[in-house]
Amino acid sequence: MSESDAPLSMINEAAVAAAELRHDPYDYTYIEEALPPRLKDEVLADAPVIPDRGSYGLPDLVRGPRFEAVVQDLLSARFRHLVEEKFDIDLSNRPPCIVMMGNTSGNYNEGYAHPDSKHKIITVLLGFSREWPYEKGKLRVLRSEDREDYAFEYSPVFGRMLMFRVCDHSWHGFLPQKGQRMSLQLCYVDSEAYVRKEYARHSVSAFAKSVPLLRKIIDMAPRRMPGAK
Repeated sequence: MSESDAPLSMINEAAVAAAELRHDPYDYTYIEEALPPRLKDEVLADAPVIPDRGSYGLPDLVRGPRFEAVVQDLLSARFRHLVEEKFDIDLSNRPPCIVMMGNTSGNYNEGYAHPDSKHKIITVLLGFSREWPYEKGKLRVLRSEDREDYAFEYSPVFGRMLMFRVCDHSWHGFLPQKGQRMSLQLCYVDSEAYVRKEYARHSVSAFAKSVPLLRKIIDMAPRRMPGAK
């Protein structure tokens, strides 16, 4: 058995394969238990500790072996094949890029509506929050750039996965809510250059947030994007 044919060690392949592809308002699919609940405690014990708001690139995430096993599943050719079959797309020349969010402040316009970068082809979100007891803060699959105009809500709880095809109307966002909101984002993108650029950008941001004065400036910076709703 080749490495690419080896079964995934953490992700529930059958659940991913069986999930329905929905087309309204754009192509997306939801998997309730992409990671089995029995793995929750051991994976979260090895999860990165992210003290600040914002996203951190994979090279800056300090993680233990069980969390790393999930990452390796996500980066595998076998998982890519599951995504390819789901969306009827060839991703063999589309490199993966992983970033992770750990917290939201609730004080800024976090979660503003956006369709994702034109460099992204498919976006995969995987929840790692131990719980999410709030009404706000759930990612919304939007019909427009209005965050109240939604077709589906995704709670970033451990093991829940949302995938969607990026297009000019793949609007998504969430209403601001302070809390530990751990969510990993895997994107298949158009070039290795974009991956390097994203990881470098997030590394600079991570360093800035580790310096008290720079962190204070970042925390004061507005997050509202022009035209965001």
